[in-house]
Amino acid sequence: MKTLKKHLILFDAECPMCSMYTQAFVSAGLLEKEGRTAYQDFPENVCPQLDRQRAVNEIALLNQETGEVTYGVQSLFKVIAVAIPLLRPLFNFKPFLWLMAKVYAFISYNRRVIIPANEQANSFAYQPAFKLGYRLSYLIFTWLITSFILSHYTGLMSGLLPAAPFYREYLVYGGQILFQSLIICTVDKDKYWNYLGNMMTISFAGALLLLPVLTLSHWMSLPAIFYAGWFLVVAGLMFLEHIRRSRLLKIGWTLSISWVIYRMLILLIILL
Repeated sequence: MKTLKKHLILFDAECPMCSMYTQAFVSAGLLEKEGRTAYQDFPENVCPQLDRQRAVNEIALLNQETGEVTYGVQSLFKVIAVAIPLLRPLFNFKPFLWLMAKVYAFISYNRRVIIPANEQANSFAYQPAFKLGYRLSYLIFTWLITSFILSHYTGLMSGLLPAAPFYREYLVYGGQILFQSLIICTVDKDKYWNYLGNMMTISFAGALLLLPVLTLSHWMSLPAIFYAGWFLVVAGLMFLEHIRRSRLLKIGWTLSISWVIYRMLILLIILL
């Protein structure tokens, strides 16, 4: 594959996901070894054309010969198109470009709640902008996917849990959002949207961990206690992740305790 030369991609050093995929570009030979740097370390006077706030929101790719700067999904497509020229017509197809730009923005504006930054983050003068529409979309997306997976998984625990209509898990996870919303407002309302995004990432990740076992159930029959056991393992991992993210958000133990209380109350209601 060809390497895009004389270009520099500016990634967010406070975003583990951004660091990983730009390093993957270098490791795969799509960019030169010196083809990536954190925008936090990029001198302000080197490229006057660079919109630094936009570069924080949408990854910037700088042509070091001409000074031209591209942003967001177009930066990624430019790197990939040099390595795989056959994809260039697709990348230039406007409906596809529009769709991928929306997908990119959906991930980019939620990246700090998908994979949170470490405790030393948020020290740079420019921080990712908050877009309420994309955060709401993320909450709805994770709520729907998580509820869908759980509505199928709970059916594997028949005999241990009473039968329920398909919409029960949608109500459970929707209720969790509302319940925790009330608690975070009393703890630190300034972190309301950040907390909800992190909480739903945990729920979504937990649902994904159930998928292999759910898939396995189509090929072999296992006792309900096995599925319940795996569910408890996943729930335990989710709780530990909730504690970790609460520490990063500096919101103490209250939300982790209320998270457990809500789930215990729901379980009690289901069993009764």
